[in-house]
Amino acid sequence: MPDMTAIEVKAFVPSKDFALSKRFYQDLGFNLAWSSDGLAYLHHGRSSFLLQNFYVKEHADNFMMHLLVEDVEAWWAHVRDNALAAKYGVKADPPEDRPWGIRDFVVVDPAGVLWRIGQNMTDTQQQTAG
Repeated sequence: MPDMTAIEVKAFVPSKDFALSKRFYQDLGFNLAWSSDGLAYLHHGRSSFLLQNFYVKEHADNFMMHLLVEDVEAWWAHVRDNALAAKYGVKADPPEDRPWGIRDFVVVDPAGVLWRIGQNMTDTQQQTAG
């Protein structure tokens, strides 16, 4: 029987201004592992994605990413304390409890890609929020 073990999946995230987007993601907390003229590999721990030097407005405006973290409040404090929304002219909304059991916040990158960064809520947190 063939071994069909998956190792990982990576999204190809579009960028309108490649250099600006690379700076944004590094300021957000990702490490730039390598970059060429058309592609950059960014990661934080075991989570990673490929940033493309490619942009189609309709594609970027409908592109969403979800990053599950241990401490959403720490990530939000980083975004807020480093004034990423003002620095990059992007949207960032504070964390909220979601009915599907996640506490997350939204940040939109310079190309319009929407990120939801959140953590799983415990049963107690869900009962308190619900």
